[in-house]
Amino acid sequence: MEILTAESFYNKLVALQQEKELENVRRFYRDPNRENKFIGVRMADIFALAKEFKLMPIEEIEKLLLSDYYEARMGAVSIMDFQARSKTISAAQKKQLFDLYISRHERINNWDLVDRSAPYVVGGYLDDKPRDILYRLANSENVWERRTAIVSTYYFIRQNQLEDTFRIAELLIHDEHDLIQKAVGSWLREAGKHNKQKLLSFLNSYHQDMARITLRYAIENLDDTQKSHYLRASAS
Repeated sequence: MEILTAESFYNKLVALQQEKELENVRRFYRDPNRENKFIGVRMADIFALAKEFKLMPIEEIEKLLLSDYYEARMGAVSIMDFQARSKTISAAQKKQLFDLYISRHERINNWDLVDRSAPYVVGGYLDDKPRDILYRLANSENVWERRTAIVSTYYFIRQNQLEDTFRIAELLIHDEHDLIQKAVGSWLREAGKHNKQKLLSFLNSYHQDMARITLRYAIENLDDTQKSHYLRASAS
């Protein structure tokens, strides 16, 4: 039986390298605060490899998160996501994954690393618990922590629990970072699929305060008349 170590994962990752992928991955990487290294591996290949290693021990996952290579960290959060989604995961394992995510958040430093893991690793863990930490993250100076705050609520949305999405969106409504503006708009749109009236109520209160991109994402599923109304009102 293969030993599921960070070293073994990394070696297999390098074997999947494709030179043409280097430019693609650099183009999608948005963290400006640290130098990052890239191997050049297709995202589909990273996910497939992570699935092979989905039973990796938490200590080895942490080693992957500590890697300077983006693809290794994407592998780590993908493994965390696979484990968090497992129907057989224990409460203790859920807590381990959550604690690792929060304690090593500085390693989860791009929008796709957050999006790949926050809904189930963070949101799933907090499903039956107080969610104060999401509000602390929403007030963080770190853009990726703020993105975690809103993205994690996707798990709640799927359970038709919408309050936290709207409350955190309210906290982030004036955020100037485009990756927060887009996330807030997207999650408002998703919440609106479950309760259109709550979305409309939120829009009535905040459409003039939203960045244009946030508003456009949020109203995406409304009819043309409603879209025109909010777009005209926000421009006035």
